[in-house]
Amino acid sequence: QVQLVESGGGLVQAGGSLRLSCAASGRIFSINPMGWYRQAPGKQREWVAGVTGGRNPNYADSVKGRFTISRDNVKNTISLQMNSLKPEDTAVYYCAADIRNMRYWGQGTQVTVSS
Repeated sequence: QVQLVESGGGLVQAGGSLRLSCAASGRIFSINPMGWYRQAPGKQREWVAGVTGGRNPNYADSVKGRFTISRDNVKNTISLQMNSLKPEDTAVYYCAADIRNMRYWGQGTQVTVSS
């Protein structure tokens, strides 16, 4: 059983920064892709950033240059450093992990960016 627990969301003004963290427990390894998704009110969930052990991270165009994903394979955690936040970044952010053709999700953490 894999569990993902996010933390670090909150309210921030436009231009500010937040750091999200996700702690994974269970049988998860560095080769398993992990990443962040977000879902804004009334919109579909969208991919934000992803990282697989030994490979360069990838980012959605909307966050490239502002967000940085990092992974600690020893602690089984991933983080998302979000800088230069915009009101359109407001969403519930979810951590995800792909293991044996199954996608596991965290419970989500709210990020609200005020203008």
